[in-house]
Amino acid sequence: MAVELVDGYRWVLAVLIANVALVGWMAKKVGGARRKFKVPYPIMYADEKEHKDAKIFNCVQRAHQNTLELLPAFMAALLVGGLEFPRTAAALGAIHFLARIQYFKNYSVGDPSKRFAGGGRAVFPALSGLLLFSILSVVCQFVPQLY
Repeated sequence: MAVELVDGYRWVLAVLIANVALVGWMAKKVGGARRKFKVPYPIMYADEKEHKDAKIFNCVQRAHQNTLELLPAFMAALLVGGLEFPRTAAALGAIHFLARIQYFKNYSVGDPSKRFAGGGRAVFPALSGLLLFSILSVVCQFVPQLY
């Protein structure tokens, strides 16, 4: 059975898979930080009294965790927004992808105040744009003459 996609939707799917791979890359970085700073499982966050580099580990963990917390909303908004606006959704998803890389790198230095420096500040505007286009996409399904 063949699935027919909206023209341009393949870009939405490519961005989706890139973001899934990004989460895997972040998980690998957390595992590396866990080994480097000797933070054993199942400890989620290191105690600063027990681990001298706890703040760095906790920031790496938190950057990954924040990405995971927003991943369902990102994926839903990307996929739904892409139904009517595939290129716009893919572009916003790509911005989100690049911003998440910067956000993770900035956060991983151990200073939470730096997480939004540079390109990292584009995470939430990109996600907000995706949410807006997903709402518009749904509205277009109920009121097709608007689009």
